[in-house]
Amino acid sequence: MSVFEAPRKHVKGRKLARVVICNSVAQSVIEAVRGQHKDFVFVYRRERVKNTDQAPKMPYRPIETMNNTAWQNARKAAGLGDLHVHDLRHTVGMRLRVAGVAEGTISDILWHSTKTMTMTQHYSVAQIVELHQALDKVKDDAGRWNKSLATLRREQEATLRELTPPEVPQVKVA
Repeated sequence: MSVFEAPRKHVKGRKLARVVICNSVAQSVIEAVRGQHKDFVFVYRRERVKNTDQAPKMPYRPIETMNNTAWQNARKAAGLGDLHVHDLRHTVGMRLRVAGVAEGTISDILWHSTKTMTMTQHYSVAQIVELHQALDKVKDDAGRWNKSLATLRREQEATLRELTPPEVPQVKVA
């Protein structure tokens, strides 16, 4: 398992440093690039196009922005159209929800400072399959007795009205 600290200067709002915990897929990506630079994980260098048998002209440098030319070129090459790095955050939120992960945990993973950002479903909207499964749960009532408390109260009040004899007017004797 890999755990990293994102320094405060690289965090939105710059209030606190954040902890990044990697799953096994992210861990394998990190292991594949580990050691290219002494301080940074994600780095780049311009590779030789000619004279590829010679050492590269430049050392590895840290990637300083997410929406760089490399991202834009990779996105176009993969046919991903108008995909943005931030869209991946929404994908993670939705996948975590579908996997049944608790809202609080999703909120922590996405670094939401307020839990309502996750709970308003901005990052974890319900998927069609999830909605279909929810509706399928009520398709077969099988005659089960299932009344709300309000319905029971109304029925009880109606029964009491039927059982209670009407009041007989009292005649005052003068």
